[in-house]
Amino acid sequence: MPEQNKDIPDSIIKRTIRSFVVRGGRMTEGQQKHYDNNWAIYGLALADGRIDYATVFGRQSDVVLEVGFGMGASLVEMAKNAPEKDFIGIEVHPPGVAKLMMLAKDANLSNLRVYCDDAIEVMAQCLPQSAASAFQLFFPDPWHKKKHNKRRIVQPLFAQQVAAVLKAGGHFHMATDWQPYAEHMMEVMESQTQYDNAAGKGLYHPRPEWRPLTKFEQRGERLGHGVWDLIYSKKSN
Repeated sequence: MPEQNKDIPDSIIKRTIRSFVVRGGRMTEGQQKHYDNNWAIYGLALADGRIDYATVFGRQSDVVLEVGFGMGASLVEMAKNAPEKDFIGIEVHPPGVAKLMMLAKDANLSNLRVYCDDAIEVMAQCLPQSAASAFQLFFPDPWHKKKHNKRRIVQPLFAQQVAAVLKAGGHFHMATDWQPYAEHMMEVMESQTQYDNAAGKGLYHPRPEWRPLTKFEQRGERLGHGVWDLIYSKKSN
């Protein structure tokens, strides 16, 4: 196993409560084909250890990280719309990774890579420290039941780990369609000393143009459902 970065406290690296459930079932034959055919182009492996963004993408650029991209359409659209930036998605479910790579290949993208693994492990073992320009977490599982709230990925230790991979001035952008989770995110982030709220203390942020509307979100808007965006920038000291 690669040596873990000593800049990150053991308390952040160690995690016993998972924020996701690995869904059962295998990939379809088509999904497996897309996964196998495109992995050599887009895949990054946890076992390869610490990466260098300039080496991975062959250039110096602003790098955007996204955890839990689902089936990948939104992330691919962002990569298409911002060719000057590079994007790394992290998703634990292979069918979503297969779909993202298929969409990326169809769009002939060269500024997108993907991990199929637990984001906490990838962040601790693979991502450069203080280097990414943005970290995105859109519509994570809200874990509605109170007894399951501890499984929500946005917790103080997670916020600290995100800060560790962001460069000064980099943004941590969250979005959720579940108001109690938005309030939880706000409570966690407002207590952090390493961030400033881009919208102002205690305020939610209007949806920025660079975050595409998902089909689910569009349907929710038609039904009058709310969506809450939170954007926090990492302080320089």
